[in-house]
Amino acid sequence: MFQTFSYYSSLFYRDFTAYTSEKLEKLGLHFGLLFFLIYVGKHPGTTPSDLTQALHLDWGHSQRCITKLVENGFLIKEKNGRHYQLNLTEKGQEAFAVSHQVFFDWDEQHLAALTPAERETLFALLRKISPRKEMPSKG
Repeated sequence: MFQTFSYYSSLFYRDFTAYTSEKLEKLGLHFGLLFFLIYVGKHPGTTPSDLTQALHLDWGHSQRCITKLVENGFLIKEKNGRHYQLNLTEKGQEAFAVSHQVFFDWDEQHLAALTPAERETLFALLRKISPRKEMPSKG
């Protein structure tokens, strides 16, 4: 067995993707759209440009995903002056709640064996080596 951080990261990523995909399939979504819903849910009225920049995505890929979410009834794309704004529909709100909660549910399952102090130490170490220093909020 490998004793590298990258090995364990790969295992966790695959497990999280499978877990999340199972939850999202029930809503008619796939893993690739998870972060779009979460971003728009946390930033109502955001523009497609802001979303694309925030998620560090290619413009074309981002636009195809937004179009798919609009066509499937998860997002509303409304013209506001010279820009478009994105908001969640009622169906999108439901998907946002599931998408947001899946992070906390997966953590609870995988971190159950750790004490609160061990969890805090783990997160402190992960923050220290994270390529992105900002941390998502719980709210």
